[in-house]
Amino acid sequence: MPKAMAMRRLRLAPAMQAASPRGGPLEVDQVRGWELLEPVTGRRYTLVRVTTRDGFSGWGECGAIPEHDLVENRSRILGTPATAYEVVRRRLEGQAGLRAAVDMALLDIVGRYTKAPVYQALGGPTRNKARALAQIEGATDDQLRASMERARSAGYRAFLVPVPEASAANQGRAFVEKVRRRLESLRAAGGEGFDFALDAGGALTTGDAASVSTAVERLHPLWIDEPCRVSNLGAVRKLAAENVTPIGFGRHLSRAGDFQDLLREEAVDVLRPAVAVHGITGIRRIAALAETYYVAVAPYHDGGPVATAAALHLAASLPNFFAQQIPLPAAEPARRMRIELAGGWSELVVDGFAQLPTGPGLGIAVDQKAVERYGRSLA
Repeated sequence: MPKAMAMRRLRLAPAMQAASPRGGPLEVDQVRGWELLEPVTGRRYTLVRVTTRDGFSGWGECGAIPEHDLVENRSRILGTPATAYEVVRRRLEGQAGLRAAVDMALLDIVGRYTKAPVYQALGGPTRNKARALAQIEGATDDQLRASMERARSAGYRAFLVPVPEASAANQGRAFVEKVRRRLESLRAAGGEGFDFALDAGGALTTGDAASVSTAVERLHPLWIDEPCRVSNLGAVRKLAAENVTPIGFGRHLSRAGDFQDLLREEAVDVLRPAVAVHGITGIRRIAALAETYYVAVAPYHDGGPVATAAALHLAASLPNFFAQQIPLPAAEPARRMRIELAGGWSELVVDGFAQLPTGPGLGIAVDQKAVERYGRSLA
């Protein structure tokens, strides 16, 4: 074990041992949630605050969840020490979104209690910055180029490009050529030093996905994201085996076993588990499986700033991390809301990389007043 890591663990150990299993300062006594809607973008997410008996608070995030999910599952969380986040994860089996948010919040508390960033409490960091990926948006190629230019001005050097909207089940050669021309146009506009991944959103047949993969092969995209549905593993395995372009799956999967099936079938090159579905602990487990197959992990994220901070700590703790998707709203009201929620912390990207938060816990100070101003309280 490297000396620096050993020293970190020695420093963290006394504080962790001080938290008794029951009745200690980290025992959870309150769980609250707020539903938020970003102006203009329409992006929805839920912020969850977990508070311990002695006043330590941690924040987590997931997608929109039914109010009764939080009400019915409070009893499974209250009275548990924050250090028992793995126990809580098992208790919330089947409640993917809430489980992810509570997982982040408990790790935030552990980090704050030990005065260490989450990635350090988890034994990291494995890196000091995380490669950032921006989803560019638009219905036309001109709109996509404008979106890419905004992302480039914001510091991004890797972009997720949507394929043209599919009008039928089988598109044929004209559609394939349209995809190729779109990627060529964006690559020409971007110039050297920029990378692209192609986002199919699971909308293509395996036949069209294979044709698109062949057509864009010489353009060297990072990967094709969700080229088709994963309901037929045999077809997906054939697609992966017969094409050179890497393929990514995972943002629509909620069970760890589904990822294991993809890995076992050698049907994936980049895993894309959603941060708001699996949380930090869940994705670390998935990444550990992927590492044994030499498969990279690029977590999917299209939520709020709390999940962005969690995703960066996750990136720092994964040896096989590849890139982190970070939302980049074009509308100023949405950007301002995100900064206010995060207490002034911004999702800053410089020369294609996001810097890791360095403060204790998730490293951001969520503004309670901003959460209450923008959000709707859940019972």
